[in-house]
Amino acid sequence: MKKAITLALVFGLILTSYAQKKKRRGDDFSVEQKTELALKEMTLRLDLSERQQNKIRPILAKKISKRMEFKKQHKKRRKEATKLSKEERYERKMAHLDSKIAFKNSMKEILNSKQYERFEKMNGRRAHKMKRKMKMKKRKRHEKQMNAPERA
Repeated sequence: MKKAITLALVFGLILTSYAQKKKRRGDDFSVEQKTELALKEMTLRLDLSERQQNKIRPILAKKISKRMEFKKQHKKRRKEATKLSKEERYERKMAHLDSKIAFKNSMKEILNSKQYERFEKMNGRRAHKMKRKMKMKKRKRHEKQMNAPERA
């Protein structure tokens, strides 16, 4: 009897812990706070001078605010369950790539060759990590769809 009660309690605790809404790391920071954190991290990894930090700060702030705005729009669109047309997706992708190119060019102007090489290496690792995460997410979503009961 004791074992059954203990087992039920443990099972109940596990279920309630999974039911909690997970809050993503960094969602509660402002643009300025996120900018400063990113700048400090870059300073540690790239050994930036004070002058370089002052040049990079507004570029990072602009990039982070755009990302936050995109996230808000994406959440809103998901709630409304609307999808973008081909043209809209193309325009959005082009704008994203243009901003990436501009960011990369501005970083190339600010950093010296050794720092820029490290910066590229950092971004390569981050991109690889994100690609792997997205692949796993896609696989889980596919498995979930395959295991879901069919609707009549």
